[in-house]
Amino acid sequence: MEEISVSWNNFNMNIKITHNWLLEYLDTKATPEEIQKYLSLCGPSIESVTKIKDDYIYDIEITSNRIDTASVIGIAREAYAILNRFGIKCKLKNVIVPKPTNLNKLLPLMITDNEKLCFRVVSVAMNNVVIKNSPQYIKDRLEAVGVRSLNNIIDITNYAMIEYGHPTHVMDYDRIKTGKLIIRRAKKNETSVTLDGKKHNLDEQDVIADDGTGRIVDLLGIMGCENSVVTSKTKRVVLFIESNNPHIIRHSSMKLGIRTVAATYNEKHVDSELTGIAFNVLVQLFKKLAEAKIASGLIDIYHEPKKPKSVSMKEYDIERLIGVKIPKKESIKILSNLGLTLTSDENHILTFKVPSYRSHDINIKEDLIEEIARIHGYNNLPNNLQPSVFVKQPKEFEQLFTLQSKIKYFLKHIGLHEVMNYSMISKEMIENNDLEVKNHLSLKNTISDEIKYMRSHLMPSLIKNIKDNEGKKDVLKFFEIAKTYKPKENDLPLEEYKLGIVTNTDYYDLKGIVEALFGELNITGYQFGKSNHPLLTPNIQAKLTITADRIGEFGQLKNEYKIKNKVKSDILLAVFDFKKLMNYSRQLSTYRPINPFAIIKLDLTIGQKKSFEEIKSLAFKTSKLLTDIEFVTLYKNNLSLRFYFSSTERNITEEEAKEELKKIEKAAKTTKKV
Repeated sequence: MEEISVSWNNFNMNIKITHNWLLEYLDTKATPEEIQKYLSLCGPSIESVTKIKDDYIYDIEITSNRIDTASVIGIAREAYAILNRFGIKCKLKNVIVPKPTNLNKLLPLMITDNEKLCFRVVSVAMNNVVIKNSPQYIKDRLEAVGVRSLNNIIDITNYAMIEYGHPTHVMDYDRIKTGKLIIRRAKKNETSVTLDGKKHNLDEQDVIADDGTGRIVDLLGIMGCENSVVTSKTKRVVLFIESNNPHIIRHSSMKLGIRTVAATYNEKHVDSELTGIAFNVLVQLFKKLAEAKIASGLIDIYHEPKKPKSVSMKEYDIERLIGVKIPKKESIKILSNLGLTLTSDENHILTFKVPSYRSHDINIKEDLIEEIARIHGYNNLPNNLQPSVFVKQPKEFEQLFTLQSKIKYFLKHIGLHEVMNYSMISKEMIENNDLEVKNHLSLKNTISDEIKYMRSHLMPSLIKNIKDNEGKKDVLKFFEIAKTYKPKENDLPLEEYKLGIVTNTDYYDLKGIVEALFGELNITGYQFGKSNHPLLTPNIQAKLTITADRIGEFGQLKNEYKIKNKVKSDILLAVFDFKKLMNYSRQLSTYRPINPFAIIKLDLTIGQKKSFEEIKSLAFKTSKLLTDIEFVTLYKNNLSLRFYFSSTERNITEEEAKEELKKIEKAAKTTKKV
């Protein structure tokens, strides 16, 4: 069976209908241009009107919560309410579709839905089916709205769906063989071949119909199967229409990658009352256009028939929420034209009975008032801005946003570029960096294997950023502030903000960036220490701590991971816990009074038996006159440092400074390496 070609996204879908087709349900002299203008103001947006022979084609955008308008009759209902509002006379035509008669039991037909997986199932078998070309008006209308006319059987199902907005299905009775359809959940690793010839692996969350032998003959609400589709030899058919659970349809459609028009309708919760009406239309069309005759009893499984629903609102709420006073009489007329029936008007409270086709999007008083505002015309509402309201955020959120902004501006101004990567990565990226796939959350309905796993670390993405930009620029420096996700048993994942920095320069450049950032954030008391991060080169990495609290680490990526990730240049990486940066950062730096006394600078070269951080810590413990130390150079494992000596009480002599330097040199040579 051919599927209709429509476009859709997460929020809207587009349908096409013709003007003459619309006039079968709407009595009006409004021109196509007027219909486009006024419906676009107050209802479904008609994006274009195209002249074709003696007809016009409307291309209409439908919002996803108004699936009842995705049909000829749905647009007719909207046009009736809107055109009358603008003084254009129009009336809905009362089209009565009779229920099937002359039922008999020539062909056995049995359908079961013991698990109540469908809201409603309606079916009948018909014989003496004659497959031929459709009448010209059917062909013209289908082809005008983008559907290829194939034969009367397939055309009927598509025609009924466009006209009434409910997917319909027909199967070859003889190819089903057993005369049975059992609706059930698929078993794990069961497979089905859909009518487009594609094989799909199913699981327990998919709903299918089998013929009683375990053979799957239909993937309910999404697409029929190859083994039950009608052919040119078909003589007997099963007409089958079901109202589906939208959550099941959406899950299966996205998981299996089958985006049909039937799935697009069914995942938006088509009215189960409409199921019966669409079925009656389908039977009449088969009688009329395929010369078919009913050959079984009528099956109508309706587990929980819809109960009438009423919604109430107070009169003064209309003005309070819309901002303009709309007379009660006008409000009642607007809602009545939309198919809602006034059932009570007492004590300034209006109660309306909601038609079944609007029962999923009209639930509270605000929904009623929204409909009044829509038909009254949003263009007629005052455009005064409401007084601005300051919503105080939790302190932690404010700190988070403030620090993010500060870090981004600082890193940008010292030459780094911000990157925004997907929170999901591929299995290949995980394995290339020797991370464990089992320690990552995986998406069940991913649209691509490239974004299947929630990342637990920023490094794989930052490495890819360097790889993707190699050759475009000599020096690459990026940073990212984002969350990582770590699974927790029987609980939501642990979400942590991280700051990641990556360059292709050298270790000392990255260290300088880190120190400059900590200076900008007024973080003091931090220390560099030995680190053992598995992705980083052992002797070219360091960790940052404040009083034994590990804030992060940085260093050079190991050569083996350069090779695995197919990167040519050296990669330097740094990753920090953002929450800890937030805890230790300060708005203002600690006040340090200017020393009025002279500072004496002396240089010293020491064999690198200790790290710079170890020498620095030892030096400050040894000398009370030492105020600062600077790294000068490293040559053949000899570390050249510059020491600054001063006193806050008097001017010291150069001899005093040299004595202090000798103490430091002696301590550095005699103290064992930590």
